[in-house]
Amino acid sequence: MNASLPHATPPAEAVMEAIDLAQSYEVSRGVFATSATVKAVAGISFRLAPRSTLAVVGESGSGKSTLARMLTLIERPGAGSLRLDDVDVAEADARTLRRYRGEVQMVFQNPFGSLNPRQTIGKAIEEPLLVNTSLSAAERRARALDMMSRVGLRPEHHGRYPHMFSGGQRQRIAIARALVLRPKILVLDEPVSALDVSVRAQVLNLLVELQEQLGVAYVFVSHDLGVVRHMADEVLVMYLGRAVEHGPRDAIFDAPLHPYTRALLSATPVADPEAKKERIVLEGELPSPFNPPRGCPFNPRCPLVVERCRVEMPPLAARGAQRVACWVTGADAPAAGPALT
Repeated sequence: MNASLPHATPPAEAVMEAIDLAQSYEVSRGVFATSATVKAVAGISFRLAPRSTLAVVGESGSGKSTLARMLTLIERPGAGSLRLDDVDVAEADARTLRRYRGEVQMVFQNPFGSLNPRQTIGKAIEEPLLVNTSLSAAERRARALDMMSRVGLRPEHHGRYPHMFSGGQRQRIAIARALVLRPKILVLDEPVSALDVSVRAQVLNLLVELQEQLGVAYVFVSHDLGVVRHMADEVLVMYLGRAVEHGPRDAIFDAPLHPYTRALLSATPVADPEAKKERIVLEGELPSPFNPPRGCPFNPRCPLVVERCRVEMPPLAARGAQRVACWVTGADAPAAGPALT
C-alpha cells in the first residue's frame, strides 16, 4: 500500500463519544426450552476525534458488527450513551435521529448486496439527497457526479446498473453513496474483505484520500490486522462483546499487553520471508455467548491465566498509552508476565 494516514495525536474534541454501549438479544432455544439472553456488546466506550480512524478488531462473534449497527442507529443501543456533538442520540427524538443519520453513514462488506440491481448507480447515489435534503433534481445530479468523480467513476457511469461493474467499482459506488451527504463519520464494516487482493489497496488508498479531502472520521471494522496497521489511528480490540485492549495504533502493534491481542498479532502475515515470528496458537474455541465463562471471558483460552481470572472480571484499566482488561498484564499487576512475541 502506498498511502497511510497521518498519526499525529488527535485533538481533545470528539465528533462521537460512546459510553458503556451495550446490546443484548433474547434468543429462543426451542418450544420446550426457556429463552436465553445473549450479550452481543457489553460496555464499549471510546471517543472519536475529527479526521481520525478508530479500528475495531476481533474474531467473528466478538460483537464488532453489532457495535457498527449501533453506531449508525440501525439498532438502538440497549444501554449506554452515544453522543454526537454533545447530544445523546441513543434516546433522541425522530427529528434529531434524522439529522444524526445524515451525519453518520455506513459502508457494508458486500457492495453488490447493498445496491438495488434495478436502480442505476446515479439514482442510488442521489437517493440519500432525495430523502434527506430539499435539493432540486439538477442539484442532486451535480452533487452525485462530483462524488462519483472523487471516487474514480466517470460521468457516463451515472446511468448504468450495478451488474455492469466490478467488485471494486461497486464498493466505490457504495462509498460515494455514503459520502454524498457529507457525513462527519463513516462506519466501514469489513469494506475490503470481499474484494480481490489486487483491488484492496486501491480502495484503501481512496479512503485515505477522501478522509484528507472531506475531513470525515472513520470507524473501521476489520479482522485484517495488516489493513488496520495502515489505516488506524487507534485500535479497539474486542472479545466476546467486551473491549480487552484499547490504545494508539503504534502502541498496540509494537507492545500489545493483552494475551488475546498478542495472539491476534502473531497470526498476521509478514511480507518479509526471512522474518522470524512466533505463532501463538490459542487452545479451544470462542466460548458460547449463551454461557460466557465466569470472570475474564478469555480465561479458558489464556496462556497466562491465574485463579483471579476465573472468578473476577478485570476492568479496562490504563497502563501507559493503552487501556487493558487483564489481571496479569493490567495496571495493578507487578509485571507483564512472560513475553508472548
